[in-house]
Amino acid sequence: MSDTPLIWLAAGGTGGHLFPAEALGATLMKRGLRVRLVTDARALRYSGLFSKEMVDVVPSETVRSRNPLALTRTAAMLGTGVARSLVLLRGLRPAVVVGFGGYPTLPPLFAAGLMKIPTVIHESNAVLGRANRFLARRVSAIATALPGVLERDAALKSKASVTGTPMRPAILAAAAVTFSAPQPLAPLRLLVVGGSQGARIMADVVPPAIERLAPELWQRLVLVQQVREEDMGRVRAVYDRLKINAELAPFFADLPARLAATHLVVSRSGAGTVAELAAVGRPSILVPLPGSIDQDQFANAGVLADAGGAIRIPQAEFTPERLAAEITGLAAEPPRLAAMVAAARGVGRLDAADQLADLVLKVAAIESPAPTESFP
Repeated sequence: MSDTPLIWLAAGGTGGHLFPAEALGATLMKRGLRVRLVTDARALRYSGLFSKEMVDVVPSETVRSRNPLALTRTAAMLGTGVARSLVLLRGLRPAVVVGFGGYPTLPPLFAAGLMKIPTVIHESNAVLGRANRFLARRVSAIATALPGVLERDAALKSKASVTGTPMRPAILAAAAVTFSAPQPLAPLRLLVVGGSQGARIMADVVPPAIERLAPELWQRLVLVQQVREEDMGRVRAVYDRLKINAELAPFFADLPARLAATHLVVSRSGAGTVAELAAVGRPSILVPLPGSIDQDQFANAGVLADAGGAIRIPQAEFTPERLAAEITGLAAEPPRLAAMVAAARGVGRLDAADQLADLVLKVAAIESPAPTESFP
């Protein structure tokens, strides 16, 4: 076991960072390699590929304020994380450290650089996040999910590869489901999701937009919507009054399968969402979360919109009237929905986990061992 190379995967404690890390980890383990996850305490809440025995926790902190006292505390916490990472690295001796973004990746990646251990970062967004931006000039290689992320930076572009975002198995299964454009008078399946930061705007805008649709569309609509508990009553009241076939919940555990079954998605445009829409290939109306320093969601949505796979609507323009008009127009043009499917799939990369695994092993100068049926 000790002779088998170890790959140390560093990820922030949210699903958007952990899911790609898990997907890469599963691919590496199938190739006969060992993997461990280094993250912050939040990741211990997630079940999946990494058991508690495979997780290393290091202290970390996000820059939340420009207040000098807050910055000092953040720097101290990150420094503690670097010290802890150095101790772990000396014991684990990984062949390479791979970061997936978020401030919890800073201590292990920075420590790996101090110890001259090869490093790779993966960027899921259409622009570099703050943690990856800090690390970019210090790492051995950069993998991006989307094209053009480093187009304007010659120094970084030279060590960048477009691999896509590694997808969990449920998304790969959804991608195998054939899209059937809705026929006139047949059900029109609409999926509305917003994530923890976006569900409120969907509760404010989508119900009055549905109310503005023609009554014949009400009869066709099969609606699945993510709704926060505090918004559930008012949203359900509208759909009940209109007799809409609607399923509402704060969370859908089987979201990939629902994505595969839908004709149109209305959503925020986080990196994971955009990558999954592209991989599965489903038409979407994307409403970027405003106020971000990096405007990453606006850029993410732009990649799909520019390809023809999505309609991007800034939140200031996301009104019931605008949404109702877009839904009405798409419902009347099934060929346009089919064309959006093809365009979205043109952006997606179903082999992203293998592409990223190849890059990681190249950076670490490891020849891929023969695949194994059981994980080490």
